[in-house]
Formats: sequence, structure tokens, C-alpha cells
Amino acid sequence: MEKKYKTLKDFFPFYLEEHSHPFNRALHFVGSSLALGCILGFLSTGKFYILAYALVSGYFFAWIGHFFVEKNRPATFTYPFYSFISDWIMYFKMLTGRIDVEFAKIKSNKG
Repeated sequence: MEKKYKTLKDFFPFYLEEHSHPFNRALHFVGSSLALGCILGFLSTGKFYILAYALVSGYFFAWIGHFFVEKNRPATFTYPFYSFISDWIMYFKMLTGRIDVEFAKIKSNKG
């Protein structure tokens, strides 16, 4: 039976474990970066259809990573809000070079 997460703090370690493969994380990073670019494109042009590209690019790369790299089910299906927030937390941890610190915390808490 799947654990039910009631807080983002409890959910985030699970989220990271679902993204343990570096290539999966890289795909997420690419998709999120493209989504940010699309949002900036929308803001600069006012063309709403560009927002659809943001959604598609973000989820396309993430789901490729889950289905073909991690071979797991995206957490967004069960925890859409926590997953969305966690994806951006993971993105900024990767951007700032702190993602390994987060994985070390998970390892130390298990061990």
C-alpha cells in the first residue's frame, strides 16, 4: 500500500527517490528550462498558446524520464501539487549544485 503524504516536507524525499537516476533529473531540468523559456516568451509576446508549450515541454521530458529511464509512475498522478512544487525545488537544487546534498540527507536518514 502506498504511503500517504500529508506535508511537502515528508513528500520531498520520496520525490527525490523517484528521480534517483541522473539522466531522469537531466530530462526534468531540460523540460523545466524549456517551460520557463515558454513562460518568458508568453510574457514578452502576450500569446497565450505559448503557455501550452510550457506545459507540454515540462511534462514531455519528465514523463520520458519516468517511463523509459526510471521505469516508474510519475508522482504527479497521485500528488499533483506536491510534485509540481517538488519539481521546482529539485530544479533549483540542481541549478545551484545542491542536489547531491539532498540525496546525502536521504541516505543518512535511512541509514
